[in-house]
Amino acid sequence: MKNRIGGMVRIAALCVLLSPLNAFAQASGVLHVYTSQPMNQMAEVVKAFNEKYPNVKVELFRSGTTEVMNKLEAESAAGAPKADVVLIADSIATTKLKNEGRLLAYKEAPVRGIPKEFIDPDMTFFGTKIITTGIMYNTKLAKKVPSSWMDLLEPEIAKNTIMPSPLYSGAAVIHVGTLVEQPVFGWKYYSTLAERGAVATQGNGNVVEAVSRGEKAYGIIIEYMALNAKAKGSPVDFVIPREGVSVITQPVAILKTTKNLAAAKAFVDWQLSEVAQRQAVQQGYYPIVPTIAPPAGYPKLETIKFLSADPAVLLQKDQQNKKRFAELFGG
Repeated sequence: MKNRIGGMVRIAALCVLLSPLNAFAQASGVLHVYTSQPMNQMAEVVKAFNEKYPNVKVELFRSGTTEVMNKLEAESAAGAPKADVVLIADSIATTKLKNEGRLLAYKEAPVRGIPKEFIDPDMTFFGTKIITTGIMYNTKLAKKVPSSWMDLLEPEIAKNTIMPSPLYSGAAVIHVGTLVEQPVFGWKYYSTLAERGAVATQGNGNVVEAVSRGEKAYGIIIEYMALNAKAKGSPVDFVIPREGVSVITQPVAILKTTKNLAAAKAFVDWQLSEVAQRQAVQQGYYPIVPTIAPPAGYPKLETIKFLSADPAVLLQKDQQNKKRFAELFGG
């Protein structure tokens, strides 16, 4: 009986050692993560990830979503894919990668508690947070507190407005694509902004800096950057326009060409974990898990109107939209 119990214990121990969870805990080696999330935040992400997976060395490439996609494309064309995981702003870019057959389906990903609308049905990519785009304004310079997207069309406001470009920012890709699909806006909205002096810069980081420094009084921007700047003492505030906002979910996905699958799965697991979701809240994001409270002072998600747009249509019109935007605001 003693030998039998001892054998059962050894078998049980072996099963634990061979279980996927333990395999991920033992993940090691280099993991290449390509991301559009700000570098200072990614440093915190890597530090927290390494507390659970200390044997994984994370190598980051960080830029706007468009440049991340360009790098992925160049490396693939050269026959030298390097990225293991992508963590980029929008589902249009990840859907494009999926349609090209470049993403790995991760059927066992821990998605319990995450609303299904934030998960790819084929389990190739997974939303990690909720990010809206609204209007930021400098409280010392703004002549008017905006409450509508239409407020930005007023001549004195338009010439003092800055926005991110979809040629660089994934969030801007979603926002521009979503707004032009709304009958009340369309391309007429953006052509009027351009005619009245609004300007485009690269990413949301450039927008928050310009408005915080007082170079511009108004900015179209993702909410957490504006509210983080406000919390740090910048003379800025943020509003949700009454017509509604566009939304991105910063999906995470594994490339089929990964050379470190265990570490890649571990990174996805961690991104979807409660620990990562709480860190996202600390960084100023709405969590993807409804049971976790959003950052203090943020509007409750149920009070926000979301502008709808078909992702398939946005993907189909992506290049067309970028070309039109460049014609209006420059490349």
